[in-house]
Amino acid sequence: MAEKSGALHSIVETAKTIVFALLIAGAFRTILFQPFYIPSGSMKDTLLIGDFLFVNKMAYGYSYASCPTVNIGPVNIDAQAICSWVGGDNDRLFGSQPDRGDIIVFRHPRTGEDYIKRLIGLPGDTVQVRDGVVFINGEEAPQEPNGSFHEVMERQGPQGLLPSCANGPVGMGADCRSERLIETLPGGTSHSILNIGDQPQDNTPVYTVPAGHYFFMGDNRDNSADSRWLTGGGVGFVPYENLIGRADRVIFSSAGRSLLQFWTWRPDRFFKALD
Repeated sequence: MAEKSGALHSIVETAKTIVFALLIAGAFRTILFQPFYIPSGSMKDTLLIGDFLFVNKMAYGYSYASCPTVNIGPVNIDAQAICSWVGGDNDRLFGSQPDRGDIIVFRHPRTGEDYIKRLIGLPGDTVQVRDGVVFINGEEAPQEPNGSFHEVMERQGPQGLLPSCANGPVGMGADCRSERLIETLPGGTSHSILNIGDQPQDNTPVYTVPAGHYFFMGDNRDNSADSRWLTGGGVGFVPYENLIGRADRVIFSSAGRSLLQFWTWRPDRFFKALD
């Protein structure tokens, strides 16, 4: 009887440990930092497919989007259902405003998916793209040539995505090249962007960012579904409450189809600060 009692006690203690560990992990993910894996090339060459980072959720305060979505097997509970008590008014607890040029993870206004892009337009701004150059409130964000970005034409990441090339089409295993430029936003923030050639999204109407909303673009300008599309597969204007947090640093990176392929790890990107 004593052995059975001891075994039961051990099971209960193990279960308690697991529950406490899950609660601590949940609190860490909700309040402090959220892990994020880069699945696509929309932010090249700032972020590469296979980069892994932690998003600073303290940067802009907290909203319903700060809560994690629970998706374990048949259980699928959206963050909005968990934390609806802090939603609906486009506001945040302990909120602070993001800065132009921040790299931000946010919830897509329509699909609820997590996206990562660069903040270009603030509330009240006008934003227009002319011949691939961004104009904010009528002021040009100048671009300076900065060489080329090179990658191998091969399938990338778990989704097996192929890169787009300025020198394409090229065969598998060939050098895929994009034009690299340094863009400087009003206020002086500079960052790298890529260009592969003339695209429909290189010329847009003038967008006026509504109050309480933001305008985002990917650094890989010709391969990014972002705020330049107000409908369809685009992002449109993103409400303040949909911001999840700021990306400051790559923690780990792998060029392979799986993180377990250690020979594809990119040590030069470990703990790399983001501009």
